[in-house]
Amino acid sequence: MKLFLSSYRFGGHSDAFVQLTGPPSDLAVIANASDAWPGEARDSSLRSEFGPLRALGYRPAEVDLREYAGRPAAFERALEGFGAVWVRGGNTFVLRAQLARSGADKILIERVRGNSIAYGGYSAGACVAAPSLIGVEDADDPGEVRPATGIDTLWDGLNLVDFSIVPHLNSVLDENDSGWATLQRLRRDGVDCHGLTDEQAIVVDDSGTRILGG
Repeated sequence: MKLFLSSYRFGGHSDAFVQLTGPPSDLAVIANASDAWPGEARDSSLRSEFGPLRALGYRPAEVDLREYAGRPAAFERALEGFGAVWVRGGNTFVLRAQLARSGADKILIERVRGNSIAYGGYSAGACVAAPSLIGVEDADDPGEVRPATGIDTLWDGLNLVDFSIVPHLNSVLDENDSGWATLQRLRRDGVDCHGLTDEQAIVVDDSGTRILGG
């Protein structure tokens, strides 16, 4: 399994992402965590995502999960030719719902665990890799899910890792100033979890799991 999970983009460790994916090539970008945003804001965020990826040599292309609702086979075909996916931030619950509606959740789990695709994600894209989304509600609004996706909120993650992730510690992106409190609450409840600053990243590969950036 190859995973790169961060708080904000590469967290200063773009070299590790490139090493994980191999030589930069075609890259599938999943931006559905921002589906509850106004269209112009969503489009702008997607364009801003492409710049840093192209600077590393990747050829990014959006794979919009909204186009594959109820069409998992079509989503799987859309992944052909991509060696890695990049899942950007936004609302984790909205992202999780769109993954479920399209069947992308099961397909990505199978592909990532089968080592046929590498998974990179930050903020919501990292949080959704956990077994559970409990705690994410401190930062992301579950109430955005039904208006954006038409289905109820899901609280299970993709279970690609066996711990929860709390991003944006000590960051201006922690708008609710909830990160440390969430981390402490999860730990009190016995949940295995890692908090990340925007300069850190977690890499999972054949050698194990490691946190970059101290």
